[in-house]
Amino acid sequence: MARHFLSLLDLDPPALEGIVARAMALKTLYYESGQSPRPLRYRTLALLFDKSSTRTRVSFETAMTQLGGNSIFLAAEHSQLGRGEPVEDTARVISRMVDVVAIRTGKHEMVETFAAHSRVPVINALTDRYHPCQLLADVQTYTEHRGPIRGRRVAWIGDGNNMCHSWMNAACQFDFELRVATPPGYGPRRDRVEACRGHVTLVEDPREAARGADAVVTDTWASMGQEDEKAERIQAFTGYMVDAAIMALAAPEAIFLHCLPAYRGFEVAAEVIDGPQSVVWDQAENRLHSQKALLEFLLAGD
Repeated sequence: MARHFLSLLDLDPPALEGIVARAMALKTLYYESGQSPRPLRYRTLALLFDKSSTRTRVSFETAMTQLGGNSIFLAAEHSQLGRGEPVEDTARVISRMVDVVAIRTGKHEMVETFAAHSRVPVINALTDRYHPCQLLADVQTYTEHRGPIRGRRVAWIGDGNNMCHSWMNAACQFDFELRVATPPGYGPRRDRVEACRGHVTLVEDPREAARGADAVVTDTWASMGQEDEKAERIQAFTGYMVDAAIMALAAPEAIFLHCLPAYRGFEVAAEVIDGPQSVVWDQAENRLHSQKALLEFLLAGD
């Protein structure tokens, strides 16, 4: 039976910690020798995307190449999904031809349906509910800079979106404290809050969330598909920009994380994202290394 990665909850904590450790080892090996193990020779990854992408597409395609495999990119409008073929039928066909599928789409239910009818592992490359691949890179980045994230305190400031949900799942799986600060009406899903009790605290004041935090994290206020809400969201999120004053409330060695793309002067001040506490460029690069470790885990075994 295929093992899927639709959220961080699909793997147990030891497996997740193993993937992060393997990602760091693969990164070190690549920098030392310019090479990667090639356990995925003759394996093919299908990328089914109906949302735009920079980091996710480049990192997955490069990851498969470095591991010795191949990738095929299919935008929705270039596949039969774009003409109304049922997701179940597409899953049954494609999973007979490739070894793993990564899907970037809107509704999380679409990825769940695809996985239920797939013979091969399915990876969530972003949905409206979760972005688990990003969290593998985020935890890797924190670990590289500050050591294990277990027992630390992280502040999420901004929208209660798919990234927020994934950070909440990470708090449970990697055993750290997450403080989530969102404006009224923009909080995370209630079911995720209930599931993460003991690891997640909700507040409205971003200063309260940031106080004493070991990492401060944010994301764009208007995600893909919410462009028509941009003006309304900018008004609602006034006071939630991560600036120097917010970072000054965090722990002295706190780092700043952002999954990108970032909009300076909105969710983050230029002085923060371009400043010495920002690790966003390492974070972006680590998408490559963490996804190599994930693909190896799903296709080449533990």
